[in-house]
Amino acid sequence: MSLDSTLLAILVCPEDKGELHYLESEQVLFNPRLRRTYEVRDGIPVMLVEDATALTDEEFDRLSALVTDG
Repeated sequence: MSLDSTLLAILVCPEDKGELHYLESEQVLFNPRLRRTYEVRDGIPVMLVEDATALTDEEFDRLSALVTDG
């Protein structure tokens, strides 16, 4: 399920207030600066810092490639 472009334009990371990258194929919002993702459940971003997923080096590299290629 895609996120609304208006919503994407205003969403920022709740911790560092920086830009997030929506990876539709993964259903996550990706913060490369903090190396974490926020899940998107049924089209609704879960923007709680305590629910964010810390990424391994391999996951970070894979998601970074998706942002670069996308």
